[in-house]
Amino acid sequence: MGVGMGEEEEASVSGNIKLSEENHPSGGLTIKTTGKDASTLVARDLHSPSLKSSMESSPYNSPSLVSPPSSAFVSALQSPYISPRATILKSQDQENSNPCLVSHPSPPVSSYRGGSQSDDIPSSSYTPPSDQYEYSDDPADPKLKFVTCVPVPDPGPRISFSFPVPRISFAKAPVSPASNAKLRSCDVFIGFHGQNPNLGRFCKWVKSELELQGIACFVADRAKYSDGQSHEIADRIICSVTYGVVVVTSCSFLNHLSLEEIRFFTQKKNLIPVLFDTGPAEIKGLLNCNSIDKECKEAIEGVIKCHEFKLEANQGNWRSCVAKAAAILRAKLGRKSVAEQDFVAELPFPRNRFFVGRDKEIVEIESALFGVAEQDYYCCSMPIIKGEASGQSEGLADEESDNIVSTRGRYINLELGKSKEPSSEPFMGRSSTKRSKFNKSKSGNYKSLGGSVICINGVAGIGKTELALEFAYRYAQRYKMVLWVGGEARYFRQNILNLSVNLGLDVSAQDEKERGRVRSFEEQEFEAFKRVKRELFRDMPYLLIIDNLETEREWWEGKDLHDLIPRNTGGTHVIITTRLPKVMTFDMMQLPPLPLSDAMILVRGRKKKDYPTEELEFLTKFDEKLGRLSFGLWIIGSLLSELPISPSALFEAVNQVSTSLEDASTSPTDEQFFKHNPFVMKILCFCFAVLHQVNGRRNNILASRMLLVGAWFAPSSIPANLLAAAAKYMPVAGNRFRRWSKGLSLALGCCGGCGFTTQSDEDCANLLVKLGLARRANGQNGCWIQFHPITQAFAKRKECLSTAKAAVLGIRKTGNPLINSDHLWATAFLVFGFKSEPPIVQLKAIDMVMYIKKTALPLAIRAFTTFSRCNSALELLKVCTNVLEEVEKSFVSQIQDWCQGSLCWRNKLQGKQRVDEYVWQDVTLLKATLLETRAKLLLRGGHFDSGEELCRTCISIRTVMLGHNHAQTLAAQETLANLVRMRSKI
Repeated sequence: MGVGMGEEEEASVSGNIKLSEENHPSGGLTIKTTGKDASTLVARDLHSPSLKSSMESSPYNSPSLVSPPSSAFVSALQSPYISPRATILKSQDQENSNPCLVSHPSPPVSSYRGGSQSDDIPSSSYTPPSDQYEYSDDPADPKLKFVTCVPVPDPGPRISFSFPVPRISFAKAPVSPASNAKLRSCDVFIGFHGQNPNLGRFCKWVKSELELQGIACFVADRAKYSDGQSHEIADRIICSVTYGVVVVTSCSFLNHLSLEEIRFFTQKKNLIPVLFDTGPAEIKGLLNCNSIDKECKEAIEGVIKCHEFKLEANQGNWRSCVAKAAAILRAKLGRKSVAEQDFVAELPFPRNRFFVGRDKEIVEIESALFGVAEQDYYCCSMPIIKGEASGQSEGLADEESDNIVSTRGRYINLELGKSKEPSSEPFMGRSSTKRSKFNKSKSGNYKSLGGSVICINGVAGIGKTELALEFAYRYAQRYKMVLWVGGEARYFRQNILNLSVNLGLDVSAQDEKERGRVRSFEEQEFEAFKRVKRELFRDMPYLLIIDNLETEREWWEGKDLHDLIPRNTGGTHVIITTRLPKVMTFDMMQLPPLPLSDAMILVRGRKKKDYPTEELEFLTKFDEKLGRLSFGLWIIGSLLSELPISPSALFEAVNQVSTSLEDASTSPTDEQFFKHNPFVMKILCFCFAVLHQVNGRRNNILASRMLLVGAWFAPSSIPANLLAAAAKYMPVAGNRFRRWSKGLSLALGCCGGCGFTTQSDEDCANLLVKLGLARRANGQNGCWIQFHPITQAFAKRKECLSTAKAAVLGIRKTGNPLINSDHLWATAFLVFGFKSEPPIVQLKAIDMVMYIKKTALPLAIRAFTTFSRCNSALELLKVCTNVLEEVEKSFVSQIQDWCQGSLCWRNKLQGKQRVDEYVWQDVTLLKATLLETRAKLLLRGGHFDSGEELCRTCISIRTVMLGHNHAQTLAAQETLANLVRMRSKI
């Protein structure tokens, strides 16, 4: 009996339709139909004791079924009550003979968590987790089955709650409490109909969002079901859920199953309609059609009546609509609130208000990720009559049009629709002909989805990052969250694990034992990586942007990029920006230079000054010299906007500075880029000289130092105070740009000077942003900036390695391991060097002790415990130990040289090179601390022998230096006891 049915309708289920329980092995139900018409109802059967008891036990009898908040997400297909083996006796004559059993096999159940299930079978709210990520939505997959519109023999009478036939209760026989609880575990039914792939994507998003809120869901397009049992399962769940969400599209009123859902939930007064790419005015206009029947009119009136929540999803507000629907259902079901995150904070940079061009490339990315409808988005073979154009772009949704709802100026002709789809033949699915058209890109109604991974390839400075950022801001509402990951080789693995913070995952290392053994470090790292991967690539739609991917293989362990990105990414889209000509087998988009018209807009600057014709010729010369490189054009535009200088004077000034730059040397890594782009090098040198030419003001000198120091930071956002603190450690003497200041003063003198006034660290950072050398970043507190990779490459010069040491000292003093971990890793690469790269910065013994104690040790512990980077953390601690041992050896060598030398030599070196005993003591005790820390971490990975050896060495050092009963010595002895105890147990 459907939920919410009145007593009179309950009484309509009479004894002419008898339900009895047979002793079949499957324990299923047997439905016996008498020879009389099923619509003939006998009222006296209501007083039957057996019928009354079965009605009382029916889970559908209550008008308000609310599953308990603690109910588990149990698949409806796994319930013996939900999917019975039905036995149907066709006639009364067969009742006395051996009945003919017709069994309907249960449809298969998908076994991955959150993956895309086949649309031909009922989809439950939960599926058990699996390590398989290679699931597929490909129509050619043999696991997917689509029925045709050709009539097929009916395997048996399908009992439905379809109007106006009275409903038949499926629970007349006694039901066990366990089965009843499984049935009641579904709280919400989500129904939809249509061929638009974005419609299915939206519905899966709603389902995943509700499950995140603790609400069990069931999503289905019942028109795709091919067998009667699937329909029965869906019917039972529809009757049992507490609320029904129907995603209404333009073709929902042309499908009798969608009409059935709308009318049923309207009668129960628990309908929550979501208008998808349509509006209430468009739906109300259907009432004026004379050709609509009674059922369609009731459904339209039901949608209008229940549209009190005003859930309308258009192409610019998907995220807001899903969040609003989840909040409504969460409040109605009494579930706890989950904090929402503002999408602006997800992106590393604010939106570029001066972004120009690239419309063609953005449309290509949208077409590849979302697909493009050539005719209508929803109804194949359903004629659409178009009205006035609304003037809104269908594919682009910027921040100012997020709240605009457009019906796109069209309505449905129901009369013509009926002529194409006869009402006497129910629509059960897409025909094979239509399916084949859906797969083709040049025929049919849809262009196929090109894939979920797009690689944007181009030279440095062409605008790859800007394009990805603009796409993210335009289409952020189509995703649950935008995740931005730096693709630089050294930091890529840590950046992936950092996504666990955004996704709310716990990837910390846990000393859990499995089957009598401790998990190895490799297993712990794999599990942490798998958790992020499992959450990232499921039905919840995320946009993952990997910016500036340097290599296909991971730098630390050499793992392939396919280990991160599976063949099918579920609801997640991936955009990769890279200089590599090819990335695995992913589709590549070669980014061309900007058109001349867009390049002229960019080079004129933010203020868009008007120049005479002769000055515009110099802008064209800039474009030719730069090869239409977007980065160089942006810097020229910034200089013209911020400096009181004309294009001709700027061109001459740059040429004057460049004459002295022919002997300028660059690092080997970036020599090739500057060799092919010499004019970019000249412009960057001019900008650096500008920072020195503001009447010798101290703060502008600080800005230039911030530029040089920032070259050695990690390629991520930097707080201005940290950058300024590192810049203050630079030596004052020696500046190879000072000789260019005189020539620059002549060029700027006639223009009245630069006009910059800086007073604080933030002002200096803003000056770098104004000149185009850096860009503002979204940080937690204060001012954050990030340098362009070309700017960092320019500032890394062989003669200025002292700036690298200043960066190390500044980060050691001011850096926070919680928010500056990337920059702390950058200093570790500078101080220790990794793999085949030698160290760049040489620190004194006392500075090395402070660096390891304040920076390296906390960094390693946090990487191990918080992100399960076990091997990387242990490698860093091992390198620190080796460095301290080398310091000890140098101390011993100095003592030996001092003892073996002559008395005159000893007196001469006594005041300068005498070993500081206190520093030596600090080095030795810090070495013991590192040994104990390594032993504790090795204990959590099952390396008991190695940990025991390190711990005994630590105990020996502390016993000699501190004494046997010192607290630190006793702590090391306790660690040793734990190692021995664990080795004996496992």
